[in-house]
Amino acid sequence: MAIDPFAQVPLGRTGLTVTRLGFGAAPLGGLYAPFPEDEAVATIRHAWEMGIRYVDVAPLYGYGHSERRVGRALAGVPRDALVLSTKVGRLLVPRDRIAPDADIDRQRFGDEEDWYYRGVDPVRPVWDFSADGVRRSIEESLERLGMDRVEILFIHDPDDHLEAAAGSAFPALARLRAEGTVRAIGYGMNSAEALTWLTERTDPDVLLVAGRYTILDQAAIGALLPLCERKGVAVVIGGVMNSGLLADPKPGATFNYAPADPATLARAQQLRAICERHGVSLKAAAVQFAFGHPSVATVVAGVRRIAHLDEYPNLFRAEIPAALWAELRAEGLIDPRAPLPA
Repeated sequence: MAIDPFAQVPLGRTGLTVTRLGFGAAPLGGLYAPFPEDEAVATIRHAWEMGIRYVDVAPLYGYGHSERRVGRALAGVPRDALVLSTKVGRLLVPRDRIAPDADIDRQRFGDEEDWYYRGVDPVRPVWDFSADGVRRSIEESLERLGMDRVEILFIHDPDDHLEAAAGSAFPALARLRAEGTVRAIGYGMNSAEALTWLTERTDPDVLLVAGRYTILDQAAIGALLPLCERKGVAVVIGGVMNSGLLADPKPGATFNYAPADPATLARAQQLRAICERHGVSLKAAAVQFAFGHPSVATVVAGVRRIAHLDEYPNLFRAEIPAALWAELRAEGLIDPRAPLPA
C-alpha cells in the first residue's frame, strides 16, 4: 500500500486536517545528546518545505528548547496551513524555586541529571494536572512558541496521575475547547491500558499513541483502538520505530528508550528477515503498518537529521506486497485482530 505522505486527511471529528506524515520535535530538544539550535531550526524548516503540515511538540522536549525552536523555525509560515500540537501536565520550574513538596517527575533523573535530555536549561518538570496548571502550561508554551494558538492539546504521560488527568486536567481542556481556544484535546502517552482507561471515562477528540501500535508492539489493538473506532476518536501514531529498534535491529538498539531485551531484539530481527525476503525494508513496513487501522490519521516522525527526514516519503510510497503482510500474520508477528494495510 503506497501512501502519499503529504496528503491532507481529516483528523477524526475535529474539523482539522493533517498530513499523513507529521513531524515530532522531541529529538530536537536534545534527546540523548545536546542538539545545535541552528541545526534543529533548519530541520523543522525543511519539514515544512517538504510539505509536512502537522507538528507535535511538548514543554518536556528539551525543557522548552523544542517549543522555542519550532516557533523560530515556523515564524512567518501561513498559520492557517499549520496544525500544531503541544502538551500539558508538566510545568517547567527553575531548580531553585521548586517547593519541597513539589511532585517532581523523579523517574527521569539519576544523580540530578535527566536520563534523556542533554543541554537543557536549569529547570525541572513538575507534575501539575490542576486547572490552573493547565492554563499556565499553555500560556507558557505559547510564549515559547511565539504563537497565539495551538490546534491540539494533549495531556502528557499521566500514567501515575490518571484520576487527576481525567478529573481535573481534562475538564480544563474541555473548557478551552468550548471557548474555542483549542480545536481538539486528548492524551499522549505510551501505555495502551492507561489510554483505554482515560478514553472510557472522558471524551477525547484525538490520542497520541506512542510505541503501542507498531509492527513490533500491537498492544493498542486489544481494547484501545476498537474503543477509538466506536467513539470516533482520531489516532496519531508516535514512536513507529519503537525508539530506534525497528530502524536498525542490532544488539544494543533501544526499545522503549532502553536497550532491547534479547527476545524483543530477536522478534525485530525476524521481522526484518521476512521483509527482506519480500524485497521490502523493515522501516517501510513499520511506517505503513499503522495505516491499516481506520482510526489512524497520521504518523509523526521524530528525527535528528534532515537526511533521516528525507527518507520518510520513500518509506510511505514503497510498494509492499500483500504476501508480506500475510506471512507476518501467519508467523504470529501481527495480531489477528489488527487490520492489514490494503
